[in-house]
Amino acid sequence: MPLNGKRQKQIELVEATPGLAIIIVGPSQLLQKIKWLRLVEVAPMRFLLSIPLGTSIDSLELAIIELLEDAKPYDDWEHSLLSGLRDLLRRLRIRGGFSKAEMLFIDTRAIGGGIDVDPGLEGSNG
Repeated sequence: MPLNGKRQKQIELVEATPGLAIIIVGPSQLLQKIKWLRLVEVAPMRFLLSIPLGTSIDSLELAIIELLEDAKPYDDWEHSLLSGLRDLLRRLRIRGGFSKAEMLFIDTRAIGGGIDVDPGLEGSNG
């Protein structure tokens, strides 16, 4: 269960645009073991799932199934979250309810740390 002790949804479908939702999950130590999966914190203790370009949804579903099979009995939160996510991915895959879209990520290490997002950036025309 999350550290703050509040009861929160483990998995949530959040509408991004009308008719199109994204999957948001609560914290999971086990999901972090999937090396290629990024858990992007979009709100405190709420994570967007990000997979590398070219990775199939089936690969994520299989990785979650393997986590569930290989993992020792974790706490109820972890097992429930992974089982729920596995079931959701399966249902959406069978119904053809998936689409993937790209997101923009900035490698802040490559640009030397922080980035100024002020509207008065150098080189802007205005």
